Amino acid sequence: MLIKTLLADKSELTLVGLRAILSPVERIQIVGEARDAGQMRKMIDRLAPDVVLIDHTAEGFGAEAVRDALRREPSTRFIAITPDPSHVALMSALRAGVCSYIKKDCGRNEIIDAVLHTGDGQKFFCGKILRAIQAASLDVDNLFDQDLGCEPVTVSEREAQIISLIAEGCSYTRIAERLCLSAHTVTTHRKNIMQKLGVNNTAALVLYAVKHGLVSPNKFLFNA
Repeated sequence: MLIKTLLADKSELTLVGLRAILSPVERIQIVGEARDAGQMRKMIDRLAPDVVLIDHTAEGFGAEAVRDALRREPSTRFIAITPDPSHVALMSALRAGVCSYIKKDCGRNEIIDAVLHTGDGQKFFCGKILRAIQAASLDVDNLFDQDLGCEPVTVSEREAQIISLIAEGCSYTRIAERLCLSAHTVTTHRKNIMQKLGVNNTAALVLYAVKHGLVSPNKFLFNA
């Protein structure tokens, strides 16, 4: 069965490269190329692609564009293909409905396998993304089944700054330098924040912060 595939990226070079890689594959049919979210939405409505390869970190192609597309065409499956994603960008993509994730520096065969597996209804993560998921202690299947609680939580301005910097991937030393604190003070703040929010690892801390509006995922979507 043919896998109707739509390419969504602002980069002409990326679109040319993906077309060159995927067009020769017998089961993959490139049905269009979208350079912004508006084009993508119209093409999904008209073409009902099986798979969309999207750089969701490109301006205008964020998580909301994915969610909107899935509301319009729930059967379409999204593959994120980006440079190095931050943990927040990775989680934001998965929460939006992206079911497979590869990097732009993946090899030809890995990109092809991602489309074939995703088109066949499976999830696909390249090795580098799997390592990022493992490093963030994320469970892809149960990431959003966990009960993060619904009690209101108030964090101080200082705690909000620390959450943002942790989400950006800053080390304790870097955070201390940015905020003119000692590394020990930063560590103490982190411990207190995690206790306050009821989380037990950095990934859960960032996810809780995003879910409750303590930090916006949009701030990190363009970090490559």
